[in-house]
Amino acid sequence: MTYTRIKVLILLIPTVMVGIWEWVRHQFLMPYISMDTGNFLTPVLVFLFSIILLLPLFRLMERNQRELEQERAATGAMEAREALAKELHDGMAQSLFLLSVRIDRLEHGRKDGGISADSVDQIKKTVHEVNRYVRQAIANLKVPVSGAESFSLERSIHEQLAAIAGEVMIEVSLDWHLEERALTAAEQAELLSCIREAIINVRKHTRAGRVSVSGQGNEHGWRVTVADDGAGIEHDDPFAVSGSYGLQIMRERSRSMGWALRLHSGADGTTVEIVKGGAQDGTLPGADRR
Repeated sequence: MTYTRIKVLILLIPTVMVGIWEWVRHQFLMPYISMDTGNFLTPVLVFLFSIILLLPLFRLMERNQRELEQERAATGAMEAREALAKELHDGMAQSLFLLSVRIDRLEHGRKDGGISADSVDQIKKTVHEVNRYVRQAIANLKVPVSGAESFSLERSIHEQLAAIAGEVMIEVSLDWHLEERALTAAEQAELLSCIREAIINVRKHTRAGRVSVSGQGNEHGWRVTVADDGAGIEHDDPFAVSGSYGLQIMRERSRSMGWALRLHSGADGTTVEIVKGGAQDGTLPGADRR
């Protein structure tokens, strides 16, 4: 029985009982029961019948409430697991990938007969970063994330691109004309994570040597593009590639923010587009057309 139906029954049953009792009393019991006695019996009978008929409904409502709380708890736990998975992927998994790149370089250096102290120091730094990401993920499970802190998206992108380009040895260029007020603080954080994941995937899947990142638009609509000159992803559906958890997270992030995610891959390279608003139909209302 639905929650709404239970509430309707709780409201109707006392009214119906009083109506039936008054009709029976006036039609059949007036010769046998005085007016004062009938008035006394009315609340007593309403109370008794309410206990008999309404208590089961109250118990049913309490059971439905407990089931609803259990469902909410299960949903909250699932959302927490998804958030932790994204946090670990954005931090620890990407750092481990960069660590593997550094180890490959170290191995090549050993074969060539020269191992620099800088390479070892970089590996140590990455290990410390992984440790920091794990500690941060554990802390995020204990402390609520407000997400209200604002930051400069363009500056953050510059910093991220510079760090990633140095790690994976990719030439990265930035052409940014997306107005800061076009995104909220939460949208900026999600977009930055998507851009970072797209560049990491360039190193993982396409082996490109150059990546260009561009953004244009305003609060009415915008488009962000990450393009590379690699060999492309050899699969009809890149999101279905085994191990493409990063691409799946990008798609989930975009869907949750109401954005459209497009991925085009071929022999001449791969292009990832994230669009919102008027940009989804190929136009950018009010944007600077260059």
